[in-house]
Amino acid sequence: MEPGAGGRHRAAHALPCPGHPGRWGSEFQATFETECQRRCIRLFALPPRSPKLNGHVERAHRTHTEEFYEIVDLPDTIPELNRLLQDWERVYNTIRPHQALGYRTPLQAVLQFQQQEVT
Repeated sequence: MEPGAGGRHRAAHALPCPGHPGRWGSEFQATFETECQRRCIRLFALPPRSPKLNGHVERAHRTHTEEFYEIVDLPDTIPELNRLLQDWERVYNTIRPHQALGYRTPLQAVLQFQQQEVT
């Protein structure tokens, strides 16, 4: 992944290739990092809540928090949560307008792009 913000930031941590095992403590993260190292994919860890460095992801997290996690009564089981998340994903991508896409849905934006590619 390349640094955001026009490359103006310094990566908090870059894994060399080949590298060392993950340092962030999460079992999933370590597995992910190991696979990235195996494929020689460089990773950059950004500080948490750094919107100037990672604006698109931070904005998505905020939207999901405000429009899903703070509204939905979260179920007790993973299968139930997955069903609710799939419903939210459908709404987010096909019903909810996005300001950054000129108040179109992501689906509408993709379809318009594909139509322009054909013509």
